Amino acid sequence: MTKFLIRLTRIGLAVVLAWCLYAAGRIYSFAQQDETRPADVAIVLGAAAWRDRPSPVLRERINHAIALFQDGVVDAIIFTGGYGRNDLLSESETAREYALQAGLPQEALHIEANSTNTQQNLSEAQHLMQTLGLQSALIVSDPMHMMRAMALADDLGMEAYSSPTTTSRYASIPTQLWFLLRETAYYSGYLLGY
Repeated sequence: MTKFLIRLTRIGLAVVLAWCLYAAGRIYSFAQQDETRPADVAIVLGAAAWRDRPSPVLRERINHAIALFQDGVVDAIIFTGGYGRNDLLSESETAREYALQAGLPQEALHIEANSTNTQQNLSEAQHLMQTLGLQSALIVSDPMHMMRAMALADDLGMEAYSSPTTTSRYASIPTQLWFLLRETAYYSGYLLGY
């Protein structure tokens, strides 16, 4: 019986490892895709704000959305994300302030400050799009985040396209590997319904 349990455990571990390698490969491959095209709005997925300023990760997402707006690819931007611990402003308010300082018009910038994860970012943004009469969106985030974000957008029935940042702060091999491992775990949890 003990040999059977050991063998079963090994098989189970092999299956889990095979799944993780498969999922990581799909996430990495999807991260290389850029579907940027004209759309009504760019939705910037939340990332940490440091009290009243964007973290480097959030800053690069904001910069990407600013470039999309300035290039005429989108007519508006929705910033997402609520309050973190010790934040003076929500992630979305911090992002809007940054974009205003970059010279973007206030009427083109919209926020939702209730969400605390990717699914909520997209759900809240979708409600805001409906209120504003917007149909199509570019989802802006880091490349390794895009596969899960787009799967969630698809679940919501959004007309959405991936527009990953080209200046992700996750540029070094160790940070890319960490992000890939994290997204593999999150994507696996998403598929399992967690």
